[in-house]
Amino acid sequence: MSEQILAVLVRFITHVIDMGGYAGIVALMGIESACIPLPSEIIMPFAGYLVYLNRFSLFWTATAGAVGCNLGSVVAYWIGAKGGRPMVERYGKWVLMSHHDLDQMTRFFSKYGSITVLLARLLPVVRTFIAFPAGIARMPQLRFHIYTFVGSWPWCFALAYAGMKLGEKWHSDPRFEQAFHRFHLGVELALVAGIAWFVWSHLNRGREQESA
Repeated sequence: MSEQILAVLVRFITHVIDMGGYAGIVALMGIESACIPLPSEIIMPFAGYLVYLNRFSLFWTATAGAVGCNLGSVVAYWIGAKGGRPMVERYGKWVLMSHHDLDQMTRFFSKYGSITVLLARLLPVVRTFIAFPAGIARMPQLRFHIYTFVGSWPWCFALAYAGMKLGEKWHSDPRFEQAFHRFHLGVELALVAGIAWFVWSHLNRGREQESA
């Protein structure tokens, strides 16, 4: 993400929270959870900075963030539930997904969906998109939202707490940004490795089926 884009995002996010208060936090975190990559790593720390200024409560800031995650996830979940499977069945070959993969994903979410959603909500990048595959797999919606809230609340609390502790150094101390850049880099490298394995294994399986 270029510095220019980051600067625009920061101005947008701070303006929405300044004007909207807790409702602004709910709206921004809802956008992030609707598969639109609006970074919670900017949203929640700025809200935490406003906790430092005594404009917000830390508890309600984290709760507003978690509520927003649930509301945004409704959109992504139902897109996956209503149109995700037909879309993947029709165009899945272009992203190396097959009926077999859809069936495996459905079985996986049936067995491990709760812990998967819980852990995904604690990870950057992954947390933005987890609702869509959960919808495709038709994970029970009540369970999905319970684990979304339980996983999102500590994430929102930790980010807001960090913003609160930085306080007056919010605009001048680079440590917070550097730490999360490293965290993001680690997660992104893991995602790249996972995608590479996915492509390699599916290409191998396709070659085996052709030679059989």
